[in-house]
Amino acid sequence: MKRFHVHVGVTDIETSIAFYSSLFAAAPTVVRPDYAKWMLEDPRVNFAISQKDGAVKGIEHVGLQVEDADELAEVYTRLATIAAPTLTEGATTCCYAQSEKSWVADPDGVAWETFLTTGESTTYGTSPALDQLASANAGATSCCTPKAATISAAPRAQSCC
Repeated sequence: MKRFHVHVGVTDIETSIAFYSSLFAAAPTVVRPDYAKWMLEDPRVNFAISQKDGAVKGIEHVGLQVEDADELAEVYTRLATIAAPTLTEGATTCCYAQSEKSWVADPDGVAWETFLTTGESTTYGTSPALDQLASANAGATSCCTPKAATISAAPRAQSCC
């Protein structure tokens, strides 16, 4: 079963953790000095926040998290039929997790990630080269948002979220 993913940039991580913990009636499942994540079952969502200098606050990107390789292959097949630029990262480090992922943008430039989490990481990761896919609201230094680069199908050694 797929899980909806939302990543929000915040100004104050501690205040935001308290707010979202109250809103969801649940503590985060992952907490780092600059990041927190709730893996909620009701609603079924992977909700993450991060505090990065210079990042625009608010929704950074949305996505679909899958539970296994078969679901990932199904989503990748659908991405191949979309007439939009895509980026296949492959194996990557993102938001303190190891994952396999690809990106696509909706017609208005909102970045969507599709991913399978395969393990944890002790590092946050860096941003992939998604400049042509990013929402106009994405901050240049925020997690999982683009740096100035050209889209390439080649996976990068490290990226984020």
